[in-house]
Amino acid sequence: NHALLIRNIRAAAQKTGKIVPIIQDLSGPRVQTGGTHHLDPKATQVITEKDLRDLDFGIQQNVEYVCQSYIGSVSDMQQLRAEIEKRNGNAKAMAKVERKAALDNIRDIVAAADAVMLGRGDLGQDIPVEQVPFAEALVVHECKEAKKPVIVATQLLESMMENPQPTRAEVTDIAYAIILGADAVMLSGETATGKYPVEAVTIMEKVATEAEKYERDVNLL
Repeated sequence: NHALLIRNIRAAAQKTGKIVPIIQDLSGPRVQTGGTHHLDPKATQVITEKDLRDLDFGIQQNVEYVCQSYIGSVSDMQQLRAEIEKRNGNAKAMAKVERKAALDNIRDIVAAADAVMLGRGDLGQDIPVEQVPFAEALVVHECKEAKKPVIVATQLLESMMENPQPTRAEVTDIAYAIILGADAVMLSGETATGKYPVEAVTIMEKVATEAEKYERDVNLL
């Protein structure tokens, strides 16, 4: 029950004195192939009928952000914002960057969005995997220039789905995102279905806090 989960999260945030915005992630025209999903190549627009039904629920729950998957252009962001406004919602519009089309239009998309999430999993299927770190740097840089919040997501602590400790490469990956200037790093499967959700959050917090000490001294851009 998503409504119950949202209530529980907000209650826990209030109890602990933490600010925890709720981000609704609209799935877009996604198709499943084996154990992975990707953009439907036949899709003509990124906001689906399912997304609109889900958005109705999100606005009812007063979510703080609505994040649209597979954003590729400014018009996609404009459509998302229009749908939020049509429902008299106050949620901010977030662009999920996870395909080459978004990278090609990144400056305009960042300008049109209230915030950006970098989904590296799908992005790594749409561009050569060796280009992903540099795409990450580009997206974070454009967001910093525009003073828009940016979240780096996907596979940050993937090994902790099964293991209580991260790999050294994963620790470096988190630190890289923070030193670039990411405002947040986000876990997904690690806390949704992984065996060590609390440990993953603890490690993430430790690495991010340590990396912030060096953020001003290490210039990666």
